Amino acid sequence: MKTDIKLIDYLSSRRSMPAFQMRDPGPSKEEIEQILTLASRVPDHGKLSPWRFIVYRGAERERLSLELSAIATADKPDLSEEMVKVENTRLSRAPVVVAVVSMAAPHFKIPEWEQLMSAGAVCLNLLMAANAHGYVSNWLTEWYAFDERAYPILGVKAGEKIAGFIHIGSTDFPVVERPRPELAAIVSWVG
Repeated sequence: MKTDIKLIDYLSSRRSMPAFQMRDPGPSKEEIEQILTLASRVPDHGKLSPWRFIVYRGAERERLSLELSAIATADKPDLSEEMVKVENTRLSRAPVVVAVVSMAAPHFKIPEWEQLMSAGAVCLNLLMAANAHGYVSNWLTEWYAFDERAYPILGVKAGEKIAGFIHIGSTDFPVVERPRPELAAIVSWVG
């Protein structure tokens, strides 16, 4: 079997970049559309497309971040000044943030679990598609991914869930490797 050395090299060094280390430029609208087209090429039993994308860019990221921050500071009025700054910039650290929204629901044939995994596959494909376009990326799920009070702010509908926020941009920081698990600790062999 022939292997694609470039793909193997990429997979052996793939790494997320912290969102707070990202800067402009981010992908253009055309590049975002190409990235999302690639990201949507995932296993999808029944061809349900049980996920959708919400793209946050431009000044809207700052406005939405402040609305999210209002929820956080109302819940925790004693937040430190540093944490308030963090809350104020949730969606504005990277030039582009894409929410992957899971629309998994009961189905007569396709288990909901498979639909959820398809949304997870979209998140990983989105990271890789952004990297293939020359950008760094990071998959985050912060508190607002799980707090339904944030959903109307973010454009998430009733019954939907957030699989992740994919932050995309450029960086001046080096991509640093992190420890990875030893195969012996995570692999069982049968046969």
